[in-house]
Amino acid sequence: MSDPVRERASIDAEGWTCPAPLRNSPNIVMGHGGGGAMSAELVAHLFLPAFGAAADNRFGDAAVIDIGGTRLAFSTDSFVVKPLVFPGGSCGDLAVNGTVNDLAMVGARPLVMSTAFILEEGTALDELAHIARALGEAAVASGVKLVTGDTKVVDRGHGDGVYINTTGIGLVDERADVRPQRVVPGDVVIISGDIGLHGVAVMSCREGLRFGTDVASDTAPLHGLVAEMIGTGADIHMMRDPTRGGVAATLNEIAEAAGVGIWLDEPALPIPPEVRAACGLLGLDPLGVANEGKLVACVAPDDADRVLHAMRKHPRGARATVIGGCVTDHRGMVVARTALGSTRIVDMPIGEQLPRIC
Repeated sequence: MSDPVRERASIDAEGWTCPAPLRNSPNIVMGHGGGGAMSAELVAHLFLPAFGAAADNRFGDAAVIDIGGTRLAFSTDSFVVKPLVFPGGSCGDLAVNGTVNDLAMVGARPLVMSTAFILEEGTALDELAHIARALGEAAVASGVKLVTGDTKVVDRGHGDGVYINTTGIGLVDERADVRPQRVVPGDVVIISGDIGLHGVAVMSCREGLRFGTDVASDTAPLHGLVAEMIGTGADIHMMRDPTRGGVAATLNEIAEAAGVGIWLDEPALPIPPEVRAACGLLGLDPLGVANEGKLVACVAPDDADRVLHAMRKHPRGARATVIGGCVTDHRGMVVARTALGSTRIVDMPIGEQLPRIC
């Protein structure tokens, strides 16, 4: 086991940036890309007004579009993770899994995907080939066809090796009606497994930190797990994958959109010891650390046990657990009940604790 004091002394903080500076900045800052309050403000106060009548105000990670009675899910995402390869994955498989999971969160089976690469001049072809192979293997594993794409190159020093954009289309299960407006008081909140692994894996690799054991990203496709959940016939009101901003951002977004309060049983949160140790060392809240292979679901109380049983039978949900519920109190807020019997507010992150995480 490593010595946290010695590890703290060896951290080289030179070059670190604050992901969430003052929110009244006249310029784009790292916090605007963090998936927290600054991202939401950018969308609400700049993009939506600028788009005007062309914008659908239901902006989300995936849209459900009805075409001739067939419901299709549509999602796009960009991946700028640093470093490009990290314990447990790379920018390539992350790009596929991230878009697959956005489609899955509205109850869709992914069908086809586009890929767009923005490459920095001077990037080694061997490194690019490794990432491209990982992307292709992840697509095969998810049953997705890569049907179109694009490649651009930017000047040396004006990129960071490889940026990837993926856009996916999926077929929504006819039994699924998954949206925040369906969340009501009494719903049970379930998470599919351990939280914080992706964020800590990337940070440990990026900063050369060690936490007594290797931490690997949880990047993985979740559409198979979702299919098992829907297959129970349960009334699943909402699902989200807690990526940027972690569980804290996801639950705050759901609470605000649904107009409910959410309470969390803090001792029940599945936080691995290595994640807890890393967050203690770095002064981070595990609830705000990114995940790339987990989902949070709000389920009708009578169906919670059935959904939990189905999740635990699937490899991606073997450690699924109930972490809280929805209430009429403190609407639009998330509150955690601690092991000592007190409560604390779980705020929406302003920016992101760990920038460039996906």
